[in-house]
Amino acid sequence: MATRMCLLLFFMLCTIWRSGARQLSETQLNEDVSRNEKVCLLCEEYAAQALDYIGDNKTQTEILNLLHESCSRVPTFKQQCTSLVDYYAPLFFSEVSSIQPGDLCQKVNLCEQIALFSTQFREDSCQLCHHAVAEALDKLKDPETQMEVIETLMNACNSMDKKYVKKCKRMVFEYGPLVLANAEQFLETNDLCTALHACKSNEIIDGKSSSEMGFLNLKASMHEVDRMISVAVSL
Repeated sequence: MATRMCLLLFFMLCTIWRSGARQLSETQLNEDVSRNEKVCLLCEEYAAQALDYIGDNKTQTEILNLLHESCSRVPTFKQQCTSLVDYYAPLFFSEVSSIQPGDLCQKVNLCEQIALFSTQFREDSCQLCHHAVAEALDKLKDPETQMEVIETLMNACNSMDKKYVKKCKRMVFEYGPLVLANAEQFLETNDLCTALHACKSNEIIDGKSSSEMGFLNLKASMHEVDRMISVAVSL
């Protein structure tokens, strides 16, 4: 569960960074990049590590097992869910294997984004992370953002088998706001930056670091969401 939420938060933060970057003028972005040529190399190094990790057979097996486990938590859609995982996961892995780190950084403007924030925070990863989390919280508290997320999930329901569309939309309508609220609460009550090792942690609680406590809280929260969704689909 922690892995899924971390991935979700990661893509959420990336979306926020892209949104913020687009609001700046092209001239300012170019100036930031020109002053931070080494930052793009840093981006490529991290991208290469991420792509190597995803391309590893052991990692792919773990991802598939996690997805299959997630499918089993929704008995009503288990067969359809498993079929989708078995079909699209290999395609995803194949696509990832063909991506070059440099192309990835340029295509999604990561070089420009990292340059922008590294200039602002002097490449302080801890400050950068806290800023991104603050931006994520602002977005989560924005009613327009909440509506966009719910609408996107509602539209995704239309791609399902017709006999499940209404039930899917009901689940989104009932539990979508709850999931968003849980995500907001998690960001407010846990030090995500320490959990992701962007910041150092010296705090120990009951023999566990603050990062470990954060992931334990996250796992408990997501388990409760899974339980409620399982109850909903069984109705």
